[in-house]
Amino acid sequence: MKKVTGIGGVFFKCKDPKKVTEWYQKHLGLNTNPYGATFDWFEGADSTKKGQTQWTPFAETTKYFEPSNKDFMINYRVENLEALVADLKKEGVTIVDTIETYDYGKFVHILDAEGNKVQLWEPKD
Repeated sequence: MKKVTGIGGVFFKCKDPKKVTEWYQKHLGLNTNPYGATFDWFEGADSTKKGQTQWTPFAETTKYFEPSNKDFMINYRVENLEALVADLKKEGVTIVDTIETYDYGKFVHILDAEGNKVQLWEPKD
């Protein structure tokens, strides 16, 4: 079973998310939105299968990355999130929460070997 298909997002803490977003827009040309910036791309040779990677600065006081004490969190795109979570549980991986479903996909958070919070996302493509 293929587990990770790509990077779904990069999230990091900063003192002033709005200022950081504006800086990246002005100086590096990111096409920003209220959530940061979204990078659209196409999967492999299939030019009809669109994918996205999200870039988002968070307030340095956010609790969203807890229980990790790191200033970043990576979101990985995955296939078949339910089966992957079942496998991870069998392997003793800490599952932080339950799978949540939105109109753009399913999400769950886990902890890696060093206690970094990782977000897994099965996009609704």
